[in-house]
Amino acid sequence: MDTSTAIDETNRPICVDLDGTLLRTDTLVEAVFSLLKRNVLYLFLLPFWLRRGKAYLKAQIARRIDIDASLYPYNEAFLHFLKSQNAAGRSLILATAADEKIGRAVADHLGIFSKVFASNGETNLSGRRKLQRLKDECGEKGFDYAGNAKIDLEIWEHAANAIVVSPERGVRKAAERRANVIHVFDDGNEKPFASLLKAMRLHQWLKNLLLFIPLVMAHEFGDAGTVMLVALAFLSFGLCASSVYLLNDLLDLSDDRRHATKRNRPFAAGTLSVWHGAIALPTLLVISFVLAALIRWEFFLILCVYYVTTLSYSFRLKAVGLLDVIVLAGLYTVRVIAGGAAAWVPLSFWLLAFSMFLFLSLALVKRYTELLAMKLEGKTEVSGRRYWEVDLETLAQFGSSSAFMAVMVLALYIHSEEVTELYSHPEVIWLLCPLMLYIIGRIWLLARRDQVHEDPVVFVMRDRRSQIYAMLGAILLWLAV
Repeated sequence: MDTSTAIDETNRPICVDLDGTLLRTDTLVEAVFSLLKRNVLYLFLLPFWLRRGKAYLKAQIARRIDIDASLYPYNEAFLHFLKSQNAAGRSLILATAADEKIGRAVADHLGIFSKVFASNGETNLSGRRKLQRLKDECGEKGFDYAGNAKIDLEIWEHAANAIVVSPERGVRKAAERRANVIHVFDDGNEKPFASLLKAMRLHQWLKNLLLFIPLVMAHEFGDAGTVMLVALAFLSFGLCASSVYLLNDLLDLSDDRRHATKRNRPFAAGTLSVWHGAIALPTLLVISFVLAALIRWEFFLILCVYYVTTLSYSFRLKAVGLLDVIVLAGLYTVRVIAGGAAAWVPLSFWLLAFSMFLFLSLALVKRYTELLAMKLEGKTEVSGRRYWEVDLETLAQFGSSSAFMAVMVLALYIHSEEVTELYSHPEVIWLLCPLMLYIIGRIWLLARRDQVHEDPVVFVMRDRRSQIYAMLGAILLWLAV
């Protein structure tokens, strides 16, 4: 923070921009996703509202959503400065292009602003309109102004002093050329690309290794062309899944900010602009489906089913108790089906049945750990879910039963004709049953101890002991061939 020039102790007010300055987010983009989470059909009304002006659009969105200003990610260093100025008797004015409902909610929450200038449904208080409002209220050079964007440059020219906060690229230098910059709040440590990769959750791509299972089980892994197709399918599914993760994070901002760990996600914490997410989301999705179209039309259709199901999960199904975990298990199984389509390998009934029971158990682990964390925090209900503390034992029972069902299906599969056709020594595969019992049993044991803090599928793939036993399983399959 540059403190080379001190701010004059006068009665001149400080006029403060909201989006990107006081807040490390864009309230309009957040409001749009909050509206769509409430009802996705509002998407079709947005263009009609916009035709009547941006101020009208903002007002129509704001009146339909709930606003909790305490959850917004504030620029803490700048907010601390404003509070110190207010304590010293300095007048503060919140001047924002956001709708007045949002502006007043922020002002009421902070309690440091004497006035709020905001868009009112008819006038979009941005750029020159904001400048004129400030000049009418304070006079030429009668105010200091805090902003962050290129659109603020003209306002700074008419302000007595400029305060630059989290500036867009090139804004700080431009402001220093055109105005008297007396304070800069810029840590310079933000890395949007790294934050975007984190928001894409590339570690979750491990789950897409499930696409290779049909290839391996059919003993087709020696065909280089087929392996390349499945690898391309892996990339396609990964990009599609990342676009869904971005969408989920944008839809769940309020819930994430209430969560002990999810509040640190890039969008929730404000380390990644919601605008970046709104742009990256469709970009990743288009690339994903272009790749899918290059593989096989069957794979393309399965990817469509996967995406539509994940959208349904994001908007509605995640809030329906038990149905949410069944859908999650189905999405894991869809990956196996997609792998079979990409490799053009027929899928076994046994494989699909085993996958469904196994992944249902793992999905229940995920929900169980969230509920357990909620209990340890002293809460009675998971935010955004339909589970209560009393459901802990029920989920554990369902999950354990489903895990044992998966092992039973494996045992029946070993005794089937398909195994005798594929393997010379099928009796060796029987050792997979105790291995599976140990791996799944251990996951549930650790979950009950609150030691599983990530997606259980990813946990299995990362856990050293599970990796060792998975390797032993692979050796057994190789010996059985």
